[in-house]
Amino acid sequence: MATLMEDWKAIAYNEKQDKNKLRSFWQEYFLMEKGIYEKLLENPDEEVKGTVKELAEKYGLDVLHMTGFLDGIQESLKEPNPIDTMTEDTEVSLAFDKEKLYKNMVDARADWLYGLPQWDQIFDAGRKKELYLEAKKMNTIVKGRKIYPNDPCPCGSGKKYKNCCGRKKAS
Repeated sequence: MATLMEDWKAIAYNEKQDKNKLRSFWQEYFLMEKGIYEKLLENPDEEVKGTVKELAEKYGLDVLHMTGFLDGIQESLKEPNPIDTMTEDTEVSLAFDKEKLYKNMVDARADWLYGLPQWDQIFDAGRKKELYLEAKKMNTIVKGRKIYPNDPCPCGSGKKYKNCCGRKKAS
């Protein structure tokens, strides 16, 4: 028997699915997700708990869409849920770290989520800008300066790179 997470992935990430049906599926999901976040952000310090089935009913979703939501919020939770093994009777928590959640929304380019007006009650404009910039830097790769053969070796030996660490090893 497949787990809830396996069922969710089979539908949400089905590459054989018609592209228009998949796009429609995700548009519907994003609207549901936005509705849940609007409610959660009204009381960001309240820990929402319950079984997967209870939370799905509370937010007017089916269990599968609730599984998708739990997958999406997982990286922002204070304590992770057992999403890979959960059933509809598994107790889960939606207690999230506000800063992590905001940055993860920015990182996911989910402007419909990090742009929600509820964030204005949680962070002032300056803090939101700081978190936004931190999120944008999270996945930025900074390349080091290129080392040329005649440059001093970065190991500090005082030799040229080509005569030290840059020497080709004999095979």
